[in-house]
Amino acid sequence: MMILVNVFAIVSAALFFFKKISPLAFLISAFLWFIMMVAFWFFLPITIYKRSATFKDKFKATLGKESFIIENERGSRSWSWAEFSSSMESPHFFHLYFNTRSFFIVPKDAFAGDDVHEARKIIAAKIK
Repeated sequence: MMILVNVFAIVSAALFFFKKISPLAFLISAFLWFIMMVAFWFFLPITIYKRSATFKDKFKATLGKESFIIENERGSRSWSWAEFSSSMESPHFFHLYFNTRSFFIVPKDAFAGDDVHEARKIIAAKIK
Protein backbone atom coordinates (compact mmCIF):
# COMPACT_ATOMS: atom_id res chain seq x y z
CA MET A 1 0.00 0.00 0.00
CA MET A 2 2.83 2.40 0.83
CA ILE A 3 4.42 1.74 -2.55
CA LEU A 4 1.13 2.52 -4.27
CA VAL A 5 0.80 5.78 -2.32
CA ASN A 6 4.34 6.81 -3.29
CA VAL A 7 3.76 5.92 -6.94
CA PHE A 8 0.61 8.06 -6.82
CA ALA A 9 2.66 10.98 -5.45
CA ILE A 10 5.32 10.62 -8.15
CA VAL A 11 2.72 10.39 -10.93
CA SER A 12 0.86 13.44 -9.64
CA ALA A 13 4.13 15.41 -9.45
CA ALA A 14 4.99 14.39 -13.01
CA LEU A 15 1.53 15.35 -14.26
CA PHE A 16 1.82 18.72 -12.54
CA PHE A 17 5.30 19.26 -14.04
CA PHE A 18 3.98 18.56 -17.54
CA LYS A 19 0.97 20.82 -16.84
CA LYS A 20 -1.57 18.01 -17.22
CA ILE A 21 -3.22 18.79 -13.87
CA SER A 22 -3.92 22.05 -12.07
CA PRO A 23 -1.94 23.29 -9.07
CA LEU A 24 -4.99 22.75 -6.85
CA ALA A 25 -5.22 19.07 -7.84
CA PHE A 26 -1.49 18.67 -7.17
CA LEU A 27 -1.80 20.32 -3.74
CA ILE A 28 -4.73 18.09 -2.83
CA SER A 29 -2.83 14.97 -3.90
CA ALA A 30 0.27 16.12 -1.99
CA PHE A 31 -1.87 16.69 1.11
CA LEU A 32 -3.41 13.22 0.76
CA TRP A 33 0.08 11.73 0.35
CA PHE A 34 1.24 13.47 3.53
CA ILE A 35 -1.80 12.26 5.52
CA MET A 36 -1.33 8.67 4.30
CA MET A 37 2.37 8.64 5.19
CA VAL A 38 1.66 10.02 8.66
CA ALA A 39 -0.98 7.32 9.12
CA PHE A 40 1.36 4.51 7.98
CA TRP A 41 4.43 5.60 9.91
CA PHE A 42 2.97 7.03 13.11
CA PHE A 43 -0.77 6.59 13.66
CA LEU A 44 -1.09 2.87 12.88
CA PRO A 45 1.92 1.75 14.94
CA ILE A 46 0.76 3.84 17.90
CA THR A 47 -2.81 2.51 17.83
CA ILE A 48 -1.86 -1.12 17.20
CA TYR A 49 1.25 -1.57 19.32
CA LYS A 50 0.16 0.49 22.32
CA ARG A 51 -2.88 -1.76 22.84
CA SER A 52 -0.91 -4.99 23.00
CA ALA A 53 0.60 -5.97 26.35
CA THR A 54 3.52 -7.58 24.51
CA PHE A 55 4.75 -4.21 23.30
CA LYS A 56 4.59 -2.71 26.80
CA ASP A 57 7.31 -5.07 28.05
CA LYS A 58 10.97 -4.11 28.06
CA PHE A 59 12.95 -6.44 25.82
CA LYS A 60 16.64 -7.20 25.56
CA ALA A 61 17.82 -8.51 22.20
CA THR A 62 21.07 -10.39 21.69
CA LEU A 63 22.43 -10.95 18.22
CA GLY A 64 24.84 -13.86 18.37
CA LYS A 65 26.97 -15.54 15.73
CA GLU A 66 24.58 -18.46 15.31
CA SER A 67 21.27 -17.22 16.72
CA PHE A 68 19.04 -14.32 17.63
CA ILE A 69 17.82 -14.17 21.26
CA ILE A 70 15.17 -11.91 22.74
CA GLU A 71 14.32 -11.88 26.43
CA ASN A 72 12.31 -10.06 29.08
CA GLU A 73 11.60 -10.58 32.78
CA ARG A 74 9.34 -13.57 32.11
CA GLY A 75 11.58 -15.59 29.79
CA SER A 76 13.54 -15.78 26.57
CA ARG A 77 13.41 -17.28 23.09
CA SER A 78 16.10 -17.90 20.50
CA TRP A 79 16.04 -18.50 16.73
CA SER A 80 18.80 -19.69 14.43
CA TRP A 81 19.68 -17.15 11.72
CA ALA A 82 18.90 -19.82 9.13
CA GLU A 83 15.22 -19.73 10.18
CA PHE A 84 14.80 -16.19 8.79
CA SER A 85 14.27 -15.67 5.07
CA SER A 86 14.41 -11.85 4.89
CA SER A 87 14.28 -8.67 6.95
CA MET A 88 12.89 -5.15 6.72
CA GLU A 89 13.37 -2.04 8.85
CA SER A 90 10.74 0.53 9.83
CA PRO A 91 11.23 3.61 12.03
CA HIS A 92 10.65 1.77 15.32
CA PHE A 93 11.07 -1.93 14.49
CA PHE A 94 13.10 -4.58 12.69
CA HIS A 95 10.82 -7.03 10.86
CA LEU A 96 12.42 -10.49 10.64
CA TYR A 97 10.55 -12.74 8.19
CA PHE A 98 10.39 -16.52 8.53
CA ASN A 99 8.44 -16.74 5.26
CA THR A 100 6.10 -14.49 3.27
CA ARG A 101 3.29 -14.78 5.82
CA SER A 102 5.11 -15.15 9.13
CA PHE A 103 7.43 -12.62 10.72
CA PHE A 104 8.72 -11.38 14.05
CA ILE A 105 8.88 -7.73 15.04
CA VAL A 106 11.87 -6.60 17.11
CA PRO A 107 11.45 -3.20 18.76
CA LYS A 108 14.49 -0.99 18.26
CA ASP A 109 14.35 0.12 21.88
CA ALA A 110 15.42 -3.45 22.77
CA PHE A 111 18.93 -2.33 21.85
CA ALA A 112 20.86 -0.03 24.19
CA GLY A 113 22.29 3.24 22.83
CA ASP A 114 24.07 2.98 19.48
CA ASP A 115 23.64 -0.80 19.39
CA VAL A 116 20.82 -0.26 16.87
CA HIS A 117 23.41 0.57 14.20
CA GLU A 118 25.40 -2.55 15.04
CA ALA A 119 22.19 -4.62 15.01
CA ARG A 120 21.37 -3.27 11.55
CA LYS A 121 24.78 -4.43 10.28
CA ILE A 122 24.46 -7.89 11.87
CA ILE A 123 20.92 -8.44 10.57
CA ALA A 124 21.99 -7.42 7.06
CA ALA A 125 24.97 -9.80 7.21
CA LYS A 126 23.10 -12.80 8.67
CA ILE A 127 19.79 -12.56 6.77
CA LYS A 128 20.10 -12.43 2.99
